[in-house]
Amino acid sequence: MADGLFETLDYLREIGFTELDASCVAKASGPRSATDGMDESFRERRAVLEALAASAVGCDKCGLAAKRKSVVFGSGNPDADLMFVGEGPGAEEDRQGLPFVGPAGALLTKIIEAIGLEREDVYIANIVKCRPPGNRDPSPEEASACREYLEGQIDLVKPRVLVALGRVAAQNLLGLDRPLGRMRGAWYEVRGVPTRATYHPAALLRNTGFKRPTWEDMQVVRDRLQQPTDC
Repeated sequence: MADGLFETLDYLREIGFTELDASCVAKASGPRSATDGMDESFRERRAVLEALAASAVGCDKCGLAAKRKSVVFGSGNPDADLMFVGEGPGAEEDRQGLPFVGPAGALLTKIIEAIGLEREDVYIANIVKCRPPGNRDPSPEEASACREYLEGQIDLVKPRVLVALGRVAAQNLLGLDRPLGRMRGAWYEVRGVPTRATYHPAALLRNTGFKRPTWEDMQVVRDRLQQPTDC
């Protein structure tokens, strides 16, 4: 396990978290159990993900830190095949410290269930980890300040498919300045992961006309997930 700790520390240092030491990662990984059924690689990735989340709690790299109630890092299965990325936490997410817990979150849960998964099966994160005032779009500077956290999450979860929820998430993930309608309907690649863009659940609550295209997008995602993985 010691070698794995040093490898995870090297990764953290590469993405800028030089303040973390071996005791931090060891604490995040927890005591080792011969019966937990986890392979060593997964245990190490989970340890780094938890250490990264702990680091985010103290982040003050942008002005969003000043008014937040919570850092909304992410939630779900750290070994998920499917990862969703939204734009940022809203008021309820800021209060609870969890992503997608309001009405849009309830709809996202139904979307996940519609493709044969449970919410606990997927991993959910946002472009920014703190709530922008008034639920405005995060600024480029705010998104940039959080980028290393998001990239760390993608690298550590290692999903088979990423789904960008909404224009802001898609533009930031894909590096494109286009309307969402022009980003839908195609596969992209983000950090080596096949990525699809679709409407944010909040948009579906405002405009039911977006439900059909979102379902079409999610059927494509479902089919991609059902394809056998390469050996």
